[in-house]
Amino acid sequence: IGLERSSKNRPAGFRTHTLVCLAAALAALTSLYIYLEMKLPSDISRIGGQVISGLGFIGAGTIIITKRMTIKGLTTAAGLWTTGIIGLAIGSGYYELGLIGTALVLLAETWLARLGATIQHTPEYAVELLYNEKNSLDQVLRFCKDNRMSIVNLTIHTAEDAAQAEYIARVSLRGKMRQDTLVARIQQMPGIISAMGL
Repeated sequence: IGLERSSKNRPAGFRTHTLVCLAAALAALTSLYIYLEMKLPSDISRIGGQVISGLGFIGAGTIIITKRMTIKGLTTAAGLWTTGIIGLAIGSGYYELGLIGTALVLLAETWLARLGATIQHTPEYAVELLYNEKNSLDQVLRFCKDNRMSIVNLTIHTAEDAAQAEYIARVSLRGKMRQDTLVARIQQMPGIISAMGL
């Protein structure tokens, strides 16, 4: 587990996954040792529970938001979390579950990744508008919603060096309408000075 992540230059590769699994197995073994060998009164699942919640912090460190406002690292974070649970199963002596879990993770990271690449995603693009009437943007957004387009991101700022109040809006959209068709429709709306696709 982790070789597929390493081949894609992801932040947590083979070594990271190995260390997470090893640490979780050691935590499970330590919990068993304290309860069975040292005969100390303790909750045998407490250390394992802390491992599972602690892995959330490690996984969160691999998740980033790019400049295009897309999220990366979720698969790596999920892989780390799952690897930790596999380590707990192995450390607790449940080797069959550890082997089955490993096989299923490898299947998810290889075969399902190829299957996911064949799924058609709704295209995402951005449109930049220059307008001088405040309600013009409302008309554009209403038009997009009426045509079943989802608004991913919206930024607005005042245009500099303009004789009268002008605004620039950058709208990131996801939908089936072609970008050039949308730009042409927006340019016909009242109050819109110009519109262009990005």
